[in-house]
Amino acid sequence: MSPRLLAAVVSVPALAAASGIATGAAAQTGAVTRHANTPPGLILQGVTVKPGATTLYLSGQLAALLDPANKKPPAQLTSDDYGDTKTQTVSILNKIKGILAARGFAMSDVIKMTVFVAGDPKLGGKMDFAGMNDGFKQFFGTAENPNTVARSTVQVAALASPAYLVEIEVTAAK
Repeated sequence: MSPRLLAAVVSVPALAAASGIATGAAAQTGAVTRHANTPPGLILQGVTVKPGATTLYLSGQLAALLDPANKKPPAQLTSDDYGDTKTQTVSILNKIKGILAARGFAMSDVIKMTVFVAGDPKLGGKMDFAGMNDGFKQFFGTAENPNTVARSTVQVAALASPAYLVEIEVTAAK
C-alpha cells in the first residue's frame, strides 16, 4: 500500500469525528472490525477487513426444494415447491452455513450480504421484506451467532426461475 493511500485510510476516522459523522460502535475480532449503526440495529453500518485476513466470496445461493423427493420438471416448479420468502431465506442460509463450514468458516465470519428478493405473486408482486428479515434473524444476532453483517437488500424483477423468491450472496472474512 502506498504511503499516500495509507494516510488517506488512517485519516478517515479523524475526518468523520471532526465533521460530526456518527460512525457507531466498533467490535473488533482479529482482522475484522464490525461498525455498528448508531443506534445499533439489525445490520451493520460497515466492516473493516485488515490486510492478511482470509476472505471467502460465495456466489448467489438459491433455496432447496421443500420436498427433496419432488420429481416435477424444473419448468413446472413454483414458489410453493420452495416455500415463501421466509422459508426460502432459511433454506438458503442453511445452505450457506454448510458451504462455509466445508471451507472452515462459520456464519459468524459473514461480514457482507447481498439479498435479492423477487416480488411474491401472493403479495401483489411486492417483496416480503419482513419475511426475509424473519429468516435472517434466525442466523444473525442470536445466542449461537451474536454477530450481524453489512447488508443490502433489493427487490428484483425476477430471479433465475419464477419459483425462486430469494437469492443471497455473502462475503466472509477471518
